[in-house]
Amino acid sequence: MTARKIRALTFGFLASTAIVTPALAQTAPATDTTQSPAPATNATDVTAPPPAVQRAQDGETPDSTEIIITAQKREENLQNVPISVTSIGTRRLDQLNISNFEDYTKQLPSVSFQTAGPGFTTVYMRGIATGGDGNHSGSLPSVGSYLDEQPITTIGGTLDVHIYDIARIESLAGPQGTLYGASSQAGTIRIITNKPEIGVTAGRIDGELNTVAHGGVGGALEGMINLPIGDHIAFRGVAFYQRDAGYIDNVFGQRTYRNAAGDLVFDNADLVENNFNDQYTYGGRAALKIDLDENWTVTPTIMHQYAKSHGVFYMDEDQGDLEVQRFRPEKTWDKFTQYALTVEGKIANFDLTYAGAYMHRPNYSTSDYTDYTDAYEAYYNNFYDEGLTDAQDYTDNAGNLIDPRQHITGKNNFKKLSQELRIASPVENPIRVLAGAFYQKQTNDIYQNYMIDGLNDAASVPEWPSTVWLTLQKRKDLDYAIFGEAYFDITPKITLTGGGRYYWFNNSLFGFNGFGPGGGPGGFSSGFNKCLTVNGLEFEDDSLSPFPTGALAKTPCSNVANVVDGKYTPRKSKGDGFIYKMNGQWKPQEGLMFYATWSKGFRPGGINRQPEAPPYDPDFLTNYELGWKTQFGPWRWNGAIYHQLWKGIQFSFLGANSLTVIQNGRKAKSDGIETDINYVSGGLTLNASAAYTNAKTKQNICNDVRDEAADCSSLIDGDQDFIVTPSGTRLPVTPKFKGGMTARYTWPMWAGRTHVQGAISYQSSASADIRQNIGPVPADPLEIPINPNDALGRIKSSTLVDFFAGYEWDKYNIELFATNIFDERNELSRFTSCNSTYCYRNHIVPGRPRTIGLRVGTRF
Repeated sequence: MTARKIRALTFGFLASTAIVTPALAQTAPATDTTQSPAPATNATDVTAPPPAVQRAQDGETPDSTEIIITAQKREENLQNVPISVTSIGTRRLDQLNISNFEDYTKQLPSVSFQTAGPGFTTVYMRGIATGGDGNHSGSLPSVGSYLDEQPITTIGGTLDVHIYDIARIESLAGPQGTLYGASSQAGTIRIITNKPEIGVTAGRIDGELNTVAHGGVGGALEGMINLPIGDHIAFRGVAFYQRDAGYIDNVFGQRTYRNAAGDLVFDNADLVENNFNDQYTYGGRAALKIDLDENWTVTPTIMHQYAKSHGVFYMDEDQGDLEVQRFRPEKTWDKFTQYALTVEGKIANFDLTYAGAYMHRPNYSTSDYTDYTDAYEAYYNNFYDEGLTDAQDYTDNAGNLIDPRQHITGKNNFKKLSQELRIASPVENPIRVLAGAFYQKQTNDIYQNYMIDGLNDAASVPEWPSTVWLTLQKRKDLDYAIFGEAYFDITPKITLTGGGRYYWFNNSLFGFNGFGPGGGPGGFSSGFNKCLTVNGLEFEDDSLSPFPTGALAKTPCSNVANVVDGKYTPRKSKGDGFIYKMNGQWKPQEGLMFYATWSKGFRPGGINRQPEAPPYDPDFLTNYELGWKTQFGPWRWNGAIYHQLWKGIQFSFLGANSLTVIQNGRKAKSDGIETDINYVSGGLTLNASAAYTNAKTKQNICNDVRDEAADCSSLIDGDQDFIVTPSGTRLPVTPKFKGGMTARYTWPMWAGRTHVQGAISYQSSASADIRQNIGPVPADPLEIPINPNDALGRIKSSTLVDFFAGYEWDKYNIELFATNIFDERNELSRFTSCNSTYCYRNHIVPGRPRTIGLRVGTRF
């Protein structure tokens, strides 16, 4: 069987490996609640009204502080910013009971994501997705994440920052690379915290108790305090604890593996458990605001969050509702600590800002990998009429047959250092400039141990007993940039903007992954046999030569490396380039603005951990956009129409031995429209948003990256190449339509105010995999191609309805809520661990079932 057919077999088997809080605005003591603030006229005139004023305005008049954003790294009114921005302010975050990523992305129509559970989520915007991303040694994300001024974008899963005492969440759609860099190719999501207030003593405590349909009982306890420390220093602290109840049941299952000496039968009777996917999240945030003088402010911040979960967050499609079969105890913990420092001041009349941060994110998981064994059992049963244990060496050192099922222990040790220095000219000048320099270093120590208990030493990785497969690698991503934007008011109504970013990157990967010298069960030629000798040759071709020095600690040798002067060195991917942004803005009258944008974003290239796969190149996204922002009395209507071209798309898939491979997949496009409408008057608040996305490939994607022919017809290593994804195929994960609406009515009652609120969100279906053909089934005389979507199915459309009702008086509030009232089984993601002609086991990640709860809170 050729290597390409073995790869096709592996593709056929495996298409994938493998959060509400109470809310009322804080209160400052003894505040006049009868006056509304004057609207801000420029960035230096931005003053938030006292919290009590915000409550008095609730549903009566628009609150200008809700739409002050910093998308362009200046404080500006949302309606004056000529880019597509969705902003969820403090009041809406509280009113919608948003506490986590899944909650707030329902309100962001241009955002989609792929997930296997908390901490394992990859975010996309405007349809720029191929699926299969998120591997710790895969592509950098295409959507950036920020906590205040500091980037928190991570590889292998977006940080699920707990949302409490947050000023706003900003979603910036389209390439934001000019100001935000490499991982903002398709957009940026920014979480802006409430800052310490000097001279104010205030706080809040909120609690919640909830029950989940088909599941258990959960709840949360959260608090915030703001304290003055002298005349020029203030402290703000936040603490939170949340328990999310489980709703997935691990049900009884049995597996039989054929063997000539007698079948092996295993079950999970001792692990049967209802609601086994519970999660605990706790942490806090502390910040100081130090006014050195009237011009200089220093804000140091620290945030720590720890999340621990049990079980899995998906269900098996072939089992009952919210049911799965797992055969090993599984748990995950994921924590991060970020230390950040922001310094803001003036030099003459220029604003100077320094933003630096260091983040450490270690995580750990244990996973059942029985599905992998099932896939190969099905293969041997159906193609060779024998069992897996007959064909492969699953024995101990004494030759006794052992349990062939695998389980995984995985760890990541992610660290991120970022520093940015920028300067901005006065906002009142007709010509304004913002310029800066940026540096970022990301490292990740990657460890994955695939074990078969009792496996003989000959089939194990050297010095790793019972380890059939080991991944032990160090990844480093360095990013440098200088950037700037210039703004020119041609007339009081017309402004032109030009921006650019010159970048250079230096990314590397180093270490070992694969089987031991015996090739693992079945004798696969991977892992140890692909290690490089002192001659730079693979061990299987140069077995008499020694290995170089300098291998990564605890590895037997290195197969993801170069050899220089008899020593191992990391494989590297380097490059530089320039991206740009051009924007024209026209304001014919007050409350009416139109803009046009031409911008470009990018992601750096990188190194494949598959030893024989070549490096992959950067990919680029060019955006053409027309937008409008309007305000007529209590109505606000914003929107944008765009056309995006994605060139050299970084396309991830599972290659030989289920290793993720990234190759560049030519071109794709995304056309769409997004809009949001807001109305506030007379106690009634309406918010509606929607996005239509039509994202498709523009050229064929070939099975082999080396095939430059558009029709994928070349002969590669003696095998005919073929089309994996035809031109015109819709990109996966992103629904064609996504939208939602919230209506809230507030009225006086007794000594306080009562409110009712309803929310509805809808999204259409989407495909789960970009690939349409992963090759014919090996040993199939008809050469019938495998389309993974035939097994995976589509991510189904869904409609979610939420309801809230509450009462607020004096310093207290109480609210009853029900989310997902009709218990819709909305699908967040689909993937499979067992996918071949005779073995399908699809996993579906559902959203949280109907949840009913009570929130109470107090302010002081």
